[in-house]
Amino acid sequence: MSEELFRKMAQSIIDGDSEVAVELASQAIIAGIDPLNAITQGYVVGVTQVGEAFSCGDAFLPELVMAGEAMKAAVSTLEPEMARRGSQRQMLGRVVLATVEGDIHEIGKSLVGTMLGASGFEVFDLGVDVSSSKIIMKAREVNADIIAMSALLTTTMVKQKEVIEMLEKENLHGKIKVMVGGAPVTRDWVQKIGADGYSEDAIGAVNAARKLMSS
Repeated sequence: MSEELFRKMAQSIIDGDSEVAVELASQAIIAGIDPLNAITQGYVVGVTQVGEAFSCGDAFLPELVMAGEAMKAAVSTLEPEMARRGSQRQMLGRVVLATVEGDIHEIGKSLVGTMLGASGFEVFDLGVDVSSSKIIMKAREVNADIIAMSALLTTTMVKQKEVIEMLEKENLHGKIKVMVGGAPVTRDWVQKIGADGYSEDAIGAVNAARKLMSS
């Protein structure tokens, strides 16, 4: 019974169907299925498949966004049951996420946040146009493992560098890893500013974050 349900859960994510994802989450709760198993053996399987399809060019941004939204809806339906059972998803790490100061691009950053959350990271999304000091303050407050910053303008990329310089001044760079992304960001830029990770898309960001946590 649960195998079939898990298969449908994965499919609801692949289809990007939030309503079906929520309905299946409710069924799992009624059937007494461990919500953690529903997430890891059901929904995450779907997220992984969509991610792989996106990486190969077989799925596109709208599908990725819809899959992320469906995953978010399913997890929030299961969360009260997880709290009731006292079962916590194993968190892979804490990420402070922001679009840097002077930049108001939201979509890419939000997608990265959704995919990181769906993959088991605890994400603190500060939004857009966030100052370097605010990013670092939040990272200290939540004891973050990773700061992830997006910049979509060549004029705002320097803010990524500024955050790393501020972390170094406070002897925090190394304790807190830094991931950067955004259209103008290149591998050369990443090396130049001394960032720890880089990704061109949301799936790559999840892989980069996993790598940083295991290093």
